[in-house]
Amino acid sequence: MIAALEPMPAVSTLLRLGRISNLPTVWTNVVAGSVLAGGAAPDRLALMLAAMSAFYVGGMYLNDFFDRAIDARDRPGRPIDLGEIRPGTVSAIGFGLLAAGVLLMAASGLAAMLCGALLAATVVLYDVWHKGNPLSPVVMGLCRALVYLGAGVAATQLVTTAVLVGGFALACHVAGLTYAAKQEGLNRIGKLWPLLMLAVPVLLALPAAAGWLVAASLVLLVAADGVAVRLLTSKPVPGAVPLAVSSLIAAICLVDAVAVAWAGGGGVVIALCALGYPLTRLLQKIVPGT
Repeated sequence: MIAALEPMPAVSTLLRLGRISNLPTVWTNVVAGSVLAGGAAPDRLALMLAAMSAFYVGGMYLNDFFDRAIDARDRPGRPIDLGEIRPGTVSAIGFGLLAAGVLLMAASGLAAMLCGALLAATVVLYDVWHKGNPLSPVVMGLCRALVYLGAGVAATQLVTTAVLVGGFALACHVAGLTYAAKQEGLNRIGKLWPLLMLAVPVLLALPAAAGWLVAASLVLLVAADGVAVRLLTSKPVPGAVPLAVSSLIAAICLVDAVAVAWAGGGGVVIALCALGYPLTRLLQKIVPGT
């Protein structure tokens, strides 16, 4: 008997599993990391954009794969739970994309490949061990910081102080929003103090706010974070917590804009990073970002 072939999953299912609406935040991470390192050639930048996109989408697939039993209980309606795609297929795509990311990084040298391997391992660590792990927001923040590091190493083969500072600021923002995301299914927030990590990028860039590009970028970031924190704390509308989490994810682009401005990047690059925020919010209306 010939085994029945698995039907091809719907495109909408594949896009939802990959949370592709959030990809602009990865692209601006790559741009910011490259600028903080001193700049990258266009071909090298294109490779990094492809590699980091593969890491992100692969990580999202594996998140659903490893969470499938918990999601079936606490978040019914996810693609695996609905039978739209088999767990084995999700796992194969996820690990395949992580491997592709490492191979793309290898084109930029051994150091870049090692950064890619470390990022892939950290992504898997988060996906396997984020439930019940109080440090999981820190691990997720480290994943994004490694995007800066990987992009920077690929660009210049060096780890600059600016990349480390920018990566730390980005990690704090992502750790803060990940804490909020862990409460998303309950539509409530417990302790509020972890949200203070959202202020770290602002505080680090504040001494340079005399420059108008830095000041403008900071205003945008503070405004976006302020709206999200209000949603989290007062919950003025139904579904306020998921809405706030999606907004904070999009605000990663504004953190990148602040980082580029702080590093003395040009206004065009800063604007491109800042435009990632409305682009992400628009795409999140088409494909859910969480």
